[in-house]
Amino acid sequence: MRGATLAEEDLSLQPFLKSPLSITLSITQTCNLECKHCYADCQACEASAEVATDQWLGFLDYLVNNNFISVYFEGGEPLFREDFLQILAHCARRMMTMLRSNGTLINREMAHRLKQIGIGRVLIDLMGARAETHDYFTGVSGSFQKACEAVRYLLEAGIDTDVLTILNRRNMHELQEYLELAHELGVPRAGILRLYPLGRAKSRWDELAMSLQEQMAVLNSLTPPPELTVMKSWHPNDRNCCWQAAAVDPFGRSIGCAYLREYVDYGNIREVPFLDTWQHSLYRELRSGVVEKSCPDCDTTEGTRGGCRSAAYAFHGRWAAPDPFCSTMNDGVDLRVLPSRLLSKGRKPADSPRR
Repeated sequence: MRGATLAEEDLSLQPFLKSPLSITLSITQTCNLECKHCYADCQACEASAEVATDQWLGFLDYLVNNNFISVYFEGGEPLFREDFLQILAHCARRMMTMLRSNGTLINREMAHRLKQIGIGRVLIDLMGARAETHDYFTGVSGSFQKACEAVRYLLEAGIDTDVLTILNRRNMHELQEYLELAHELGVPRAGILRLYPLGRAKSRWDELAMSLQEQMAVLNSLTPPPELTVMKSWHPNDRNCCWQAAAVDPFGRSIGCAYLREYVDYGNIREVPFLDTWQHSLYRELRSGVVEKSCPDCDTTEGTRGGCRSAAYAFHGRWAAPDPFCSTMNDGVDLRVLPSRLLSKGRKPADSPRR
């Protein structure tokens, strides 16, 4: 079934949800690794402009009071922030909580502390199945071993744990090994994410990017081990989270989705209530599902609506454009070629007061 079009203005600003149920909090910009592909362009130095402890605690109270049911913490590296456990403990018994981590700061003691606090799930990044591959990406020798140890410690502590990787040219030949490693480590799920043209990945695009045909060939060649669920972020598996996505960056900016961080700013939670930013005109537009072209193989009720808006905007420069990571909607876009405008620094499309 064909999705909504730009001509259907009567539906164009009707959000899928009146308010979100889940939110991603990029709790810090700091990190103890130097990943070459980092979409947040994180670094070890402290960012003084980040949201303060008491502000995060107050915001979590706000989320609970407004019926949010889950929060996903990412960074940077959340555990690199000294007050993270305090922040986590403030909400872990009141909402479902998930943590994405590089694993290097999770030893047996930390795993048990996370369990005691009540963390719901932890996702550990593994950029390959071999130490030389993973450590190449992170820029830190020994980080692969620590990540694998973190997975074991978390599972030992009884914490639901997954692993994640980002498919790219340098690890494409060990994706099957990655799945086998995940099975060996004992996790029930292994995620394979697409590479986004954000942060430091842009400066490494020629080295890391793959054509869509290459990506599909790798994904279709995989044979998951028994009992391992493989999660993939390509359309339609993404279910277009823009329908209901909510995210806040380390500096308090409401950005809708972590992958939109370079493109939008709907307002700062330190200045306005989050649900006021939810009504920003562009935010509403992206949630409406209004697209130029929707996947004809997908039922609109499945929640696909043209795929990822970040990828669509990155490669087409239009919010309503189709997701070029979808084989049906790619329209000849070469994902190995980065649009030159992405390398220039300019005003974010949502910076103007569109209300």
